[in-house]
Amino acid sequence: MEAISLYATPVLIIIILVSGVIAKLPLYELFVEGAMEGLEMCVKILPYVLGMLVAIAIFRSSGALEALSVILMPICKLFNIPTEVLPLALMRPLSGSGALGITADIIATEGPDSHAGLLASIMQGSTDTTMYILAVYFGAVGIKKYLYAPTVGLTADMVSFISAAIICNIFFA
Repeated sequence: MEAISLYATPVLIIIILVSGVIAKLPLYELFVEGAMEGLEMCVKILPYVLGMLVAIAIFRSSGALEALSVILMPICKLFNIPTEVLPLALMRPLSGSGALGITADIIATEGPDSHAGLLASIMQGSTDTTMYILAVYFGAVGIKKYLYAPTVGLTADMVSFISAAIICNIFFA
């Protein structure tokens, strides 16, 4: 299996190049054209990504993340949700790398087999970075009016968090 993964990419590249030569396509020109389109796409979505990263940094450094965690703490205790996972639940829809850092911290401090570690792992795997996706993908195609997408995405994240807590309480409590 390791040999397959080691050679998969080079073999795929060779197949693409040989197919292009057989079809008599201008490979270099097509490559340059694709690279230019990729660069244009990067320039097009950069303001959306930059805006999202600045908003996340402000949200974390202002103390709003911690304040929201304190407000939600009584609800979490009612449903046997460790308070250590609250920052993860709040950060995951915003930033994948920020959420991964929080998950790694929970696992390092609480342990991978702890209730908090298991719940953080389930939450990390069952949700997505909704706001980041909206910024990047909607920005890439130029959608400016996306009224229901954040509501639906964040609702799906909330359902995933609640489901993860229920599943973790049923199977790992």
